[in-house]
Amino acid sequence: MKIVKSVLVVTALLVSMASFRGAYTPTQTTSPVVKTDTTKLDPESGMVNDPSLMMVKAQCTACHSSKLILQHRFTRAGWQERIRWMQKYHKLWDLGESEKVVLDYLEKNYGPQTAVNLNTFRRAPLKEVKWYKLP
Repeated sequence: MKIVKSVLVVTALLVSMASFRGAYTPTQTTSPVVKTDTTKLDPESGMVNDPSLMMVKAQCTACHSSKLILQHRFTRAGWQERIRWMQKYHKLWDLGESEKVVLDYLEKNYGPQTAVNLNTFRRAPLKEVKWYKLP
C-alpha cells in the first residue's frame, strides 16, 4: 500500500511539474542607458561599449558588480566623491592616472543627463508637487 501511495505522489509531482514547463521565461535585462538605437552595450557587464570600458571594468568590477554602476547617475564630482568614499571605507586602491579615464567614461555614459530611458532603476524626480491636507 505504501508503494502505491509513493507512486501516486511521484506521478502527481511529475504531472504538476510538466504543466509548469515553459511557464517561466526569464526576461533579458537591459542596461538603463539608451542614448540612441546605435549604442553598443558590453554583453558581459551591460555597460556602454567605449574605448575606456576595459579600464573601467578593470578598476571597478574587480570589487563589485557593474550593476552598481548602472543604477547610479552622478556628476563628475559625484563619481569622484564616490571613489574617495570607496578609498576611505572599502580600501579601494589609488587609481593614479587611470582615475581621469574612469571619470571621463562615467561622466560621459552615466552622468545625470543620460537617465532618459524609461527602464532606469530610479524614477525621475517629481516636479511641481501639489500637496493637500487630509481632513
